Amino acid sequence: MAEGAARSVDRSGGVPPTGDTIQIGIAVDIPEPWGSQLTRRRVEAGDPLAVPAHVTLLGPTEIPTAILPAVERHLASVAAAHLPFALHLRGTGTFRPVTQVVFVAVAAGISECELLAAAIAATPGLHRQTRFPYHPHVTVAQDVAPEALDKAYEDLADFSAMFEVEAFTLFSHSGEARWQPRRDFRLGR
Repeated sequence: MAEGAARSVDRSGGVPPTGDTIQIGIAVDIPEPWGSQLTRRRVEAGDPLAVPAHVTLLGPTEIPTAILPAVERHLASVAAAHLPFALHLRGTGTFRPVTQVVFVAVAAGISECELLAAAIAATPGLHRQTRFPYHPHVTVAQDVAPEALDKAYEDLADFSAMFEVEAFTLFSHSGEARWQPRRDFRLGR
């Protein structure tokens, strides 16, 4: 077993993916108590995509199911090559008028997220077109009424949380259910 593989935790329940393709995403989960607070705030904004709070490292990407084991092996090696780091979330930002998004800003840990995202994007078989440069953040309102975007922006302006990032998570989506955690990859020490 590869060194990195021993540092990952399977959360799929042993359920193999079905179909020829699978949609994956990779993210850093926001721990409690902040994760549920930010998720709840996104729900309150009326956001129909109110998934649990996270910092995206790789957005939704469709891959052939057959390459999933190779992707997981690469992710294990990426995790083993990166040390845990402090992530500081502070205040709000927005991508308006380009996109209708309000987010909690990453104040520290930006370069670590960028390095992880770049290493993950280099995974063989992952070919994803991106519309915008990578910018680590935690979305708290998206594609909702302007008033709801303004309220989320104002309500979380003083938000602050600092925590250690020790892992990232591979999520999968079959098209039938919501995003499900598949495997956690612990960062090397």
